Amino acid sequence: MRIISGSHKGKRLTAPKNLPVRPTTDFAKEALFNILNNRFYFPETNILDLFAGTGNIGFEFCSRGSEKVTSVDAHYGCVGYIQKIAEELEFPITTVKADVLKFIHTSNEKFDIIFADPPYNFELDELSELVAKIMDKDMLKDDGLLIVEHTKHLDLSEFPNFEEARKYGGSVFSFFS
Repeated sequence: MRIISGSHKGKRLTAPKNLPVRPTTDFAKEALFNILNNRFYFPETNILDLFAGTGNIGFEFCSRGSEKVTSVDAHYGCVGYIQKIAEELEFPITTVKADVLKFIHTSNEKFDIIFADPPYNFELDELSELVAKIMDKDMLKDDGLLIVEHTKHLDLSEFPNFEEARKYGGSVFSFFS
């Protein structure tokens, strides 16, 4: 995995092999950030990265100037790896080891962008619950965006607040506002 753009452009990161992750591909990540570049000025964004895994998405936001990223993952190894890299690269990332749904329930913060990359074995009803909880808690700022990465075999277009979906290989980004 590598950082595509910004202050650490081209930096390669190698996560430990024992982490239960499926990092967003560089191809899909580059396409996603091309979309986001047209909607947001990163130095003024507050980012929430749910199911953060290797921290790949949070690192990209920080490299592009985001001043506040919160990365949430339930796996101790993932949180430790994100903390380690964030310290090495001096990125403003706060890590939280927690179940994502419990974190959503207890959080009172609002975010410009919420990126959620749950395991691909999440079913439609689990994704529906995730999106509903984020929207019910009013976690997005005005003009904020929720992005859910999921398998191409699922269609989230019937969910409330759905905007659009973009497909990149086997991955889909569904956008909600």
